[in-house]
Amino acid sequence: MPDSALPPLPPPPPALLEGAALFLDFDGTLAPIADTPCGVDVDDDLLTTLRRLRTALDGRLAIVSGRSIATLRELGLGDFLLAGTHGLEFAHPGAGVDAPPRLPAIDAVEDAFQQFIDGKPGLLVERKSISVGLHFRGAPQWGEDAGVLAAQLAQNHDLALQRGKMLFELRPGGADKGSAVRRLMTQAPMAGGTPLFIGDDVTDEEGFAAAAQQGGAGILVGAPRTTFAAFGLEQVAAVRHYLGEGAARLG
Repeated sequence: MPDSALPPLPPPPPALLEGAALFLDFDGTLAPIADTPCGVDVDDDLLTTLRRLRTALDGRLAIVSGRSIATLRELGLGDFLLAGTHGLEFAHPGAGVDAPPRLPAIDAVEDAFQQFIDGKPGLLVERKSISVGLHFRGAPQWGEDAGVLAAQLAQNHDLALQRGKMLFELRPGGADKGSAVRRLMTQAPMAGGTPLFIGDDVTDEEGFAAAAQQGGAGILVGAPRTTFAAFGLEQVAAVRHYLGEGAARLG
């Protein structure tokens, strides 16, 4: 959670992008968080910036998101190296998705979530390829009850409970954004760069930690909080300005 007593993190120096293996969260980092998962738009300016940066970094740019690979591709990001569902799915441009199968337990949880939201306007169940999320941004009064249900279902079905911004997601365990960074850093094109992870949510903390452990750094987007990130940017617009300036300078 944001902590108003904490001082802001220093802004990332431009040189931080030089030689980077760049890992980028999507929601809240490259695009503002929308009221619903489908209310997000990937504009041409963003795609142009990302492609210019990828070229300048010899291909070392990956999107690491809680969204599924299928959704990221639907949003127009299929041209990039992707890690989806918090490090459970991986895909190179134009290639198939490396992911575990969808568990029957996820279907059972989805049914339970659907029953829970019945008669509660503002709640939303998001079906993903191998996980399922319960969003309460539109009905925050149900957040506590949603959390209790999600925790019970996770325990009953031996699933991992992922807490996000106004979201509880259940998925298989054994991976997170930190494990995604570590895996991709052993492979082309990311290998050989210095990991730099930019993200906004608590789900990005493992990514910050993994980058720091390998000699890199994290950049936190948003209000100060206790974090593994070394640098901060205030909002999505600041991230896009930073990346745009970096693409122009490195290119």
